[in-house]
Amino acid sequence: MSFLTLTHLQKSFGPTKVVHDFNMAIEKGEFISFLGPSGCGKTTVLRMIAGFETPTGGSIVINGRDQTELKPNQRNIGMVFQAYALFPNMNVFDNVAFGLKIAGKPKAEIAARVQEMLKLIHLEHLADRYPYQMSGGQQQRVALARALAPKPQVLLLDEPLSALDAKIRVSLREEIRQIQQQLGITTVFVTHDQEEALSISDRIVVMNAGRADQIGTPFEIYNRPATRFVASFVGTLSLIDATVVNASESTVKLGEQVVSLKKPLPKGEGEKITVAMRPECGSLAEGARGDIAINGKVASSHFLGSVIRTKLDVGGPVLSFDMFNDPGRAPPAVGETVTLKVAADDLMVLAD
Repeated sequence: MSFLTLTHLQKSFGPTKVVHDFNMAIEKGEFISFLGPSGCGKTTVLRMIAGFETPTGGSIVINGRDQTELKPNQRNIGMVFQAYALFPNMNVFDNVAFGLKIAGKPKAEIAARVQEMLKLIHLEHLADRYPYQMSGGQQQRVALARALAPKPQVLLLDEPLSALDAKIRVSLREEIRQIQQQLGITTVFVTHDQEEALSISDRIVVMNAGRADQIGTPFEIYNRPATRFVASFVGTLSLIDATVVNASESTVKLGEQVVSLKKPLPKGEGEKITVAMRPECGSLAEGARGDIAINGKVASSHFLGSVIRTKLDVGGPVLSFDMFNDPGRAPPAVGETVTLKVAADDLMVLAD
């Protein structure tokens, strides 16, 4: 039986429906990320789980108990916000202890639990500091410890890293994941950053206009996107127009080439479809494997250290592809005519 179940969840603000029939079953100890652009409904779903928003329809069940009508303080949920939300007049110790004090825990138990939490986030030496004396990353660690101190059954994180600089964001997301795995706590993480979601999640929910377009592992979401939106939102994508030659044989015409995509096609002979290519799928190397050879002129080439990111003008669409740096070979020059080899298996056929 799933630990956290969302069934036919809906939310409207006046005549505007922002969450449409959302369904998901989350296992105990699972790390789930809600990924999507601003306004897609991901934070609204999180706030309904927390009890800050009342669903227009549907139910929320945690560990077999219906939470839908319960107040936030009755749900035993830990919440970490984007803006830290620490009490400025309290030091680190008192901020972490706040929930325990509200629950009426004995002083000795509070002291022991706070020390345990501060050790977990490696800030036990800053127990006497106030929020204004700390960096953003340190404040967010304290907010995490405060959320975890009362031993919640579910941890919710609402874009907790978006206010931090890039380097701190990477290290803190790894720390959050490590702590989550160490404690085995069921966690829902909201983000608009695809790299964050791909790097730390057990499963990702890609949300679009109030609906879950796709739910799957990071590997599935990236390599087998279910819709055009998921494919374009997660990762870089090049779109190529093609014409179906024979649907039963999965053959299409790409430019002047007829190739088999070796996968079912959504349309019949003579109809237009869209195929897509990830940047890592193409290769300029001699002898590279590939059923498809695409000729074009280099529109741009950017040396990024380990990777060279190139755009290729093929007389219509501009294709993006990445190649690893080879010290013995110079990057392709702008204006140079090259042949990009692509394996048909690596091309995706996009649904609308």
